[in-house]
Amino acid sequence: MNRRAFLHAAAATAVGSLATSPALAQSKADPKGTTPPPRNWEDPASAPYPDPAFEIFDPRMAKLSAGPAGLRRIATGMKFTEGPVYFADQRRLIWSDIPANKLYAYNELTGETHVFRDPSNHANGNSRDWQGRLLTCEQGLRRVTRTEYDGRITVIADSFEGKKLNSPNGIVAKKDGTLWFTDPTYGILLEHQGYYTAEPELPRNVYVFDPSSGKLTVAVGDFNQPNGLCFSPDEKKLYITDTGIGGFAAAGPQHSWIRVFDVDENNKLKNGKVFHDLKDMPGGISDDIRVDKDGNLWSAGGWAENDKNFNGVSVFAPDGTPIGRIVLPEVAANLCFGGPQHNILYIAASTSIYAIGVNTRGVEL
Repeated sequence: MNRRAFLHAAAATAVGSLATSPALAQSKADPKGTTPPPRNWEDPASAPYPDPAFEIFDPRMAKLSAGPAGLRRIATGMKFTEGPVYFADQRRLIWSDIPANKLYAYNELTGETHVFRDPSNHANGNSRDWQGRLLTCEQGLRRVTRTEYDGRITVIADSFEGKKLNSPNGIVAKKDGTLWFTDPTYGILLEHQGYYTAEPELPRNVYVFDPSSGKLTVAVGDFNQPNGLCFSPDEKKLYITDTGIGGFAAAGPQHSWIRVFDVDENNKLKNGKVFHDLKDMPGGISDDIRVDKDGNLWSAGGWAENDKNFNGVSVFAPDGTPIGRIVLPEVAANLCFGGPQHNILYIAASTSIYAIGVNTRGVEL
């Protein structure tokens, strides 16, 4: 079973699907992309400029092009990459290979890649807190951890109200110190995603952890399979992807969408609505997401049934309009901004890690 089929099958068999769907926002259909010409990934000089993989659907996307900073493949040979996170103070990118049960690291100065952690407990999403420490969603042990400065691993959360978490997937830190993470069931449904299969004990929630009190609470619970998440630049909005909404009677065939919520001063989510619906891209999934300083949302994804050019990164304006795409030869699952100026987009795509310079900056650490 391929990953897209697995995601949809998991959604179809999920327990407790919602009976109603969030209010739909008006969003334009995803445009069809074009296939970039073949290139020799071992020879960066073989890529033409401007890079044809950087597609512009709207003038707002043209402003994000970094011209000759073309698409590069910086590492390959993994089984399925996920969770890239960048450490500017170390000039290092770290990411997960879920089936291989490893974390890898790429040195931006030397161009070398090495194993960072083995085993990783089938880590999926990674991020940093505002003290610069590594945050990891460990699907295998069904927990969220923090790597301390001395290398010790602290468990942030592994249960809620006495019940085991499902399989934490994506995590993001807010400037007030709170940690927000999604908890779908993907990691307990197939052996290569974790150590064993298990029945879920909890709904598929999005949680917020307050380190000042040690309290874990449900931020929002009306998701089928919450996946990626990120804050707007001012942290007044939280975007969350749902990669398994086939259970929504009002949503039609299985597909994916991105929801957005207002975040109040007490970290309560309000006024939830659909930011962008992929209903016109059958099978297409928005996996993990990031925003840039101007509020544009960058979404890793793929798996569309009839459009391989959907594989890669879709870019949406703050109003939810698709404005462009970076087309990859592999399905993309996750991404992050990196480089000393946070203007390099790193993309975790199936067996490889890609990088492309952009004319904007990401808002994460």
